[in-house]
Amino acid sequence: MTEVYKPGEDNHQPGSYIEVGPRGGAVPNPHIVTIGNGDRLPPTQQPGHGWQHR
Repeated sequence: MTEVYKPGEDNHQPGSYIEVGPRGGAVPNPHIVTIGNGDRLPPTQQPGHGWQHR
């Protein structure tokens, strides 16, 4: 199981991240973002959601 990261966190591995539920479950119409070195994870669609590296 991949770790779930909170919005606003930084210093994670650059690459693609997908929006997931609080425990890593799928959410309807998830956002997919790409971050670079030192970028912060953006806000999610709903409070409590998080990001998982793809």
